[in-house]
Amino acid sequence: MDAQISAKKFWGLTGYQWTCILYIAVAVFCWQLKYFRHIDNNYIIFRTSYYHFKDHVNLYLLYPKEYYDVYIYGPLFTVFIAPLSLMPESWGFFFWEVGNAAAFLWAIHLLPFNNRAKTAILLLCAIEFANSSHYMQFNPIIAAIIIGSFMLMQHEKLKYATLLTVAGTLMKIYPIVGLAFFFFSKHKVRYILWSAFWLILFLILPAIISGPEFLMQTYKDWFAALTSKNLTNQSLTTGFDWCMMGAVRRAFQDSSIPNWPFLLIGAASVIGALARVKQYNSLKFRLQLMCSLLIMVVVFSTASEHPTFIIATAGVVIYIMMQPKPFTTFNIIMLVLLLVVTGLGPSDAFPKPARIWMQNHAIKAYIPSIMWFKIAWELLFNDFRGQVIPVLKGEVA
Repeated sequence: MDAQISAKKFWGLTGYQWTCILYIAVAVFCWQLKYFRHIDNNYIIFRTSYYHFKDHVNLYLLYPKEYYDVYIYGPLFTVFIAPLSLMPESWGFFFWEVGNAAAFLWAIHLLPFNNRAKTAILLLCAIEFANSSHYMQFNPIIAAIIIGSFMLMQHEKLKYATLLTVAGTLMKIYPIVGLAFFFFSKHKVRYILWSAFWLILFLILPAIISGPEFLMQTYKDWFAALTSKNLTNQSLTTGFDWCMMGAVRRAFQDSSIPNWPFLLIGAASVIGALARVKQYNSLKFRLQLMCSLLIMVVVFSTASEHPTFIIATAGVVIYIMMQPKPFTTFNIIMLVLLLVVTGLGPSDAFPKPARIWMQNHAIKAYIPSIMWFKIAWELLFNDFRGQVIPVLKGEVA
């Protein structure tokens, strides 16, 4: 199949290669649109975090003279962004946008599927990638970290799999779900040792910028900021809380509905799936758990907003494309709604009254939530042994 696909070229490139170029082109377009119009606020937040940290300034306060909104990532992010912060703003911003695209492309390329399936995955995720790139967000890299850590674990490259999981967690919490991949490793002691090594290293690494005392204070400030933001996110009208519990809160117009029953359901589903040890030999089971986790970090997070959904969309699309019959009537309906409602819903593709209604009811979270329930149910009750993935590129243990 790959040979047939690669034979069909346009101007010397395959469809898969053109799709990769599309992602880079979207990133470059968003860069020039935002930078030359001076509407690059989110990147300014990221860039400035390095200088604030270096100058012992609290990262998590409001700085209206520099930017609006607040910084919410961990101290390690300042090390990650430092090379771009030290560049001229235009070049740093350029590499930020292109780097997010490159990271997501790398992760999809790692998947053990043929190029036709990878092309379909990229095309179906393109709207959400454009959303995230438009808002200059870190989310394509977060999706890449989760997918990449899974695929590296598949090949027992535990040094790098744990590096991604630990570093990602210390920057934006979400990649902590990658710890679930520990159960699929054949060398669990090595996994634990490497995780401990990276944890110690990355906890203290930011001290090279700030010194140890301010680093310790920053960890306290980060915890306080996350706690406070989780509470303020739970509103009935803001662009946050676009998650499963947020949708329920808005449906009942009751902001006091707690998170814990939903989080308990999510945790129970993962624990229940991981308890099915006999299913571990199935690649489809392992990949489907990865898809579940990609969706979970979005639909169970009060911090979920419009550009966050590239992570969940990747989980939904990968799940659908690895099915024996990916384009069933149900899947087609879900894909259309995923593209039109989830992807374009909060954008100018819809009139303003419709956008406001969608925001006020967290409609963006509906389709990923429905797909998560389907995936979780199958993980708990389906027998994956002997099931094949038609789009596999080759045999994968």
